Amino acid sequence: MKSYRYLDLITAAFVAVLIISNVAATKVVSLGPFGFDGGTLLFPLAYIFGDVLTEVYGYARSRRVIWTGFVLLALASLTFSLVAALPALDDPGVAPFARAFDLLFGLVPRIVLGSLAAYWAGEFTNSYVLAKMKVWSQGRLFGLRAIGSTLAGEVVDTGVFLLVAFWGVYPPAVVGLMFVSNYVFKVGVEVVFLPVTYAVVRWLKRAEQEDYFDRETDFNPFKI
Repeated sequence: MKSYRYLDLITAAFVAVLIISNVAATKVVSLGPFGFDGGTLLFPLAYIFGDVLTEVYGYARSRRVIWTGFVLLALASLTFSLVAALPALDDPGVAPFARAFDLLFGLVPRIVLGSLAAYWAGEFTNSYVLAKMKVWSQGRLFGLRAIGSTLAGEVVDTGVFLLVAFWGVYPPAVVGLMFVSNYVFKVGVEVVFLPVTYAVVRWLKRAEQEDYFDRETDFNPFKI
């Protein structure tokens, strides 16, 4: 298999964005007329990384990175849950911090479960649509393909995440507001960062001497 200079760095950054955004999602924030979980501030970068991975390296390598993020996010969730379940040291100075940890990370497993399901479905939707559109367009119109794949991936990601993570926790009206806010914000970030994404993609294609077309790719998401 061909080796690449920057694939491991992109993978590491992708996984870091994924885990940090899921911890930040424990707080719902307000920004002007929008209300959304804190992870939304960073999570759109995961889709930008997904576009870069699929556009340069192809669906198969992107699939490996998606599964890598999935496994490591699950590991982080299990670790948080285990620490929260263990009794805290019986000391007055420790108790307030233990309660704060349990309060914060007690919600994380449900958030991560929602994020795992949403991330899995959304990222594979995004990668599949982008790879197919690249073949159909013969590699042209990257900006249109990146936005189109994000529109498809983010509607799946946002809907699944909010249903699993917050349905029953917040009133339906709040969840609906979060869906609209999250979706608009995430797609907006993709649009704003599109010139940067395009520049990174062009640079990586030259640096890696790769511009993969998924003409004969097996798109089975479970094949690693």
